[in-house]
Amino acid sequence: MNTVYPETRKIDPTRGARLGDNTPNDNDRIEIGPTQLAHAEWAAAGLALPDLQAMRRYRWERLTQHVIARGHGGLLMFDPLNIRYATDSTNMQLWNTHNPFRAVLLCADGYMVMWDYKNSPFLSKFNPLVREQRSGADLFYFDRGDKIDVAADVFANEVRILLQEHAPGLTRLAVDKIMLHGLRALEAQGLEIMEGEEVTEKARSVKGPDEIRAMRCASHACETAVRAMEDFARAEVPRGGVSEDDIWAVLHAENIRRGGEWIETRLLASGPRTNPWFQECGPRITRNNEIISFDTDLVGSYGICVDISRSWWIGDCNPPPDMIYAMQHALDHIQTNMELLRPGLTIGELIANCHRLDDRFQAQKYGCFMHGVGLCDEWPLVAYPDQAVPGAFDYALEPGMVLCVEALVGEVGGSFSIKLEDQVLITEEGFENLTTYPFDAALLGKS
Repeated sequence: MNTVYPETRKIDPTRGARLGDNTPNDNDRIEIGPTQLAHAEWAAAGLALPDLQAMRRYRWERLTQHVIARGHGGLLMFDPLNIRYATDSTNMQLWNTHNPFRAVLLCADGYMVMWDYKNSPFLSKFNPLVREQRSGADLFYFDRGDKIDVAADVFANEVRILLQEHAPGLTRLAVDKIMLHGLRALEAQGLEIMEGEEVTEKARSVKGPDEIRAMRCASHACETAVRAMEDFARAEVPRGGVSEDDIWAVLHAENIRRGGEWIETRLLASGPRTNPWFQECGPRITRNNEIISFDTDLVGSYGICVDISRSWWIGDCNPPPDMIYAMQHALDHIQTNMELLRPGLTIGELIANCHRLDDRFQAQKYGCFMHGVGLCDEWPLVAYPDQAVPGAFDYALEPGMVLCVEALVGEVGGSFSIKLEDQVLITEEGFENLTTYPFDAALLGKS
């Protein structure tokens, strides 16, 4: 039987059956992914695409190895980001964060089972590493009412049987996040519950070759979206009537246009609202000759987080000298700390040798000066010396880790804060800065 194009609905019929990332070239496919716009921009930039089949296998193998190394029978995941890592499958991610209805069990032999929303088992069938699709992991009160315990017992019994079949004799089960009735039901089945976040965070911390390719693509898409936001701000703020929300909305729209997924925070502020930091963007009308600072916290293409920060001076006058100094000091902070990075360096050594901000900026410095990043902000967190907890992060950096290097510079009671952040890959030789977005020349005193 002949098949015509309107029946196959290819994304790009010139590419054949599969796209460059080794996924189906089908406009009606189940798995989400980058748009034609993103693919075109990446091709123009000469970026190599990830092989998503290889990326999924790398993640599955890495998680399985971490389960085996700890002597666990399996790993039970409820966190939507851990489920994404294990299966590359999504389902109402933000809703799922506060209504946990999905779960994945990875057994020590690699057998993986997904519990999904009862009407959507098909959402993980594109990945052959997910061997079964079930339902019934929804153990929250809104959904189950006063019979959560009954549902939890049924679910926990299924988990026990699966472990008996695929990890015989092993009763240690690592769990990342679970509702209270679920935890009690698993323990009632005779399972010893272990720390699951420790497993997933360490597994996720080292990126494979295709994850790094995906991150390069996601970074390009994010920076393209940031450029659109900056162009909008510089063109429209001087005309008046533009709110912080108007500016932030550009980043959201441009992220979605490229197959990005969501933005985790609303950290964009203007003028005096930049100090103290962590005020979320709102209806304030931005003014000419003011600063805008932001932190993307963006979950973009391929579900990869691109977490970069910039501060811009918008206006036709020069920034005040104290603002220029703060910007130069912030840039020196992240660049000096970045130069320390290399494989084998312990986090303790990194903390001991980090650049020190001026005394007047100490009280409002950021909660860390580096942190891991992958599908979101991830392990490890590198705290400043006066905030570090002994023994919390006694580990060495490894090739394939990706760290965000940050600075927040502003005085208590000041009229502004400078926020800068780059995303950096640890390589075999040292490091590579994945972020190419320029720093504001006016704030650096260069224009």
